Amino acid sequence: MLKTLRFALAAPLALALAACGSGAEETGEIEGDAIAAIPAPDGTEWRTTAVMTEDGGVLVGNPEAPLKLVEYGSLTCPTCARFSMEGAEPLMEYIDSGVVSFELRQFAIHGPIDLLLGSLTQCGPDAAVLPLSDQVWQNFEQIMQPVQTNQAAFESAMQLPLEQRFVVAADQLGYLDFFAARGISEDQGRQCLADVAKLEQMANYTQRYANEFNITGTPTFQLNGTNVDANTWAALEPILQRAGAR
Repeated sequence: MLKTLRFALAAPLALALAACGSGAEETGEIEGDAIAAIPAPDGTEWRTTAVMTEDGGVLVGNPEAPLKLVEYGSLTCPTCARFSMEGAEPLMEYIDSGVVSFELRQFAIHGPIDLLLGSLTQCGPDAAVLPLSDQVWQNFEQIMQPVQTNQAAFESAMQLPLEQRFVVAADQLGYLDFFAARGISEDQGRQCLADVAKLEQMANYTQRYANEFNITGTPTFQLNGTNVDANTWAALEPILQRAGAR
């Protein structure tokens, strides 16, 4: 786990993905009758309503939704990518009902590369964080391939001064171009990746998730504060339905 930003940035790049697909052991479910839809304010839809939370996540949907779903997810986790590919759009339909809100808390389980990608997904407006995260997951092989083939260059970039290392790494890996094609200009990307204070904040959130919230793997899902035994959409949807989502 990340102890400090400097530890995170000095850590060797680990791509064993051993902690992906695992989560907390204690689980439980909510049982309830069907909950009536809650319309979004006129001229809006819940899926485009997004705010950053005090716990470092992006919450999409009705902030007062009776069912609050949280995912602790890593942008470099293949199981998280699978969930996004299979569940992103179906989940949005539940969010549109106003009954379910969804908060993504990015968990930098693989240190520097997670922080780099997380910084770029958070470089635009709040409403873009989840769509950009889904773009990373839904292009997972394209994102991870240059890390695998250019690992030495990435680790070399991590030896540069803090305000330079992520900018250089993102340029080498092609991530500036990837995000520029999705609405984050190269200048925006460079500025975000040089923001050491923001990177430190992101690293501290991961430390908090691990130490205070006892998150041990990704993806971990919680519904109304209770861990649920699911890491795929096929397993999660019935849990939402039994809790009253339709």
